[in-house]
Amino acid sequence: MIVEINDINIEEIVRKVLSNLKGEAKEEIPSSVSPSAIPQTCRAAVLTGIKSIQVREYPIPEIGDDEMLVKVEGCGICGTDVHEYKGDPFGLIPVVLGHEGTGEIVKIGKNVKRDSAGNDVGVGDKIVTCVVPCGHCDVCLNHPDKVNLCENTKIYGLIPDDEYHLNGWFAEYLVIRKGSTFFKVNDLSLDLRLLIEPSAVVVHAVERAKSTGLIKFNSKVLVQGCGPIGLLLIAVVRTLGVENIIAIDGNEKRLDFARKLGASHTIDFTRYSDVEGLVEAVKEATGGKGADFAFQCTGVPAAAANIWKFVRRGGGLCEVGFFVNNGECQINPHFDICNKEITAVGSWTYTPQDYLTTFDFLKRAKGIGLPIEEIITHRFCLDEMNKAMEVNMRQEGIKVVYINDRF
Repeated sequence: MIVEINDINIEEIVRKVLSNLKGEAKEEIPSSVSPSAIPQTCRAAVLTGIKSIQVREYPIPEIGDDEMLVKVEGCGICGTDVHEYKGDPFGLIPVVLGHEGTGEIVKIGKNVKRDSAGNDVGVGDKIVTCVVPCGHCDVCLNHPDKVNLCENTKIYGLIPDDEYHLNGWFAEYLVIRKGSTFFKVNDLSLDLRLLIEPSAVVVHAVERAKSTGLIKFNSKVLVQGCGPIGLLLIAVVRTLGVENIIAIDGNEKRLDFARKLGASHTIDFTRYSDVEGLVEAVKEATGGKGADFAFQCTGVPAAAANIWKFVRRGGGLCEVGFFVNNGECQINPHFDICNKEITAVGSWTYTPQDYLTTFDFLKRAKGIGLPIEEIITHRFCLDEMNKAMEVNMRQEGIKVVYINDRF
């Protein structure tokens, strides 16, 4: 019998033989989609106008040597998505939103071998995406540890429509382009993977806060705003060993959950008629001194002005809440900054390095019993994205997510 040599993958046979001789067995990750089962088209939720999302059908493009095709499992709905939905402040319409997503690689270019942490990747791996730095601005060239400040950075879900179309996670498939940072996350549950991106925002903010030297085991840390970001921030601070955490919000359900995640004191600001009364409540919770460090996690200018008054002399704060321009606020430079010698830092998105820390945070939070996954309260399919946005805007839950019911 004559066997054509082209019918045999010699390299694959040798690899398997050597692996068996060494007693090694590489774990095979089953894929939910075989290459032959990938459809020619898929659906995506497109923001076509103010408060108007339409589900459209797009062709799935061919994948280049440096690209990947990911089947979307789900994606969280962020406050930034809501701002874009309400008013298109970034001028992106039409756009497929969604940047807190996760999914499974179903097709991969020949040049894509490893993720941004150096881990081998292939079809069947679960991934999340980070930033897409431009590689040629001043920050990228001279400050590579701060690519979150890249002047031309892209984030999936905030990329205007182009020939790819599948640029955001509010879709059934997503195309990962050359130059993207991404990570394999097979060891995390779907719910935890949906919380990676907002957790990275929080981890970056805490790293910025730690640079002031004011976050210690016995610090009295205040978190203003108990939406998803504020709640995750409480959880991160708690995993660091801080036990004195004060949470401020006007929603009792969110304050209750803040206590579950580690807040030792909660303050409902709706019970106070003016900022002076609120300041006294903070002092009462901090032994009469004020917070050692405070995180401002709302997008409300009045809250951004008030938080300076909650910080003790010599303390610090981190502004986390303004990822869009929601207006200006008024502070008194003498009383709020100079007289108290406040150390303030801003926080903007995250770096790829923050993702690595985030994975450990999520595992640690689970390990010490924090009910981190319970932050997700509402799940919607692609056809319900307008409803999902409205539920988010009405603050009926905490974390609202899109789940691909066709996965």
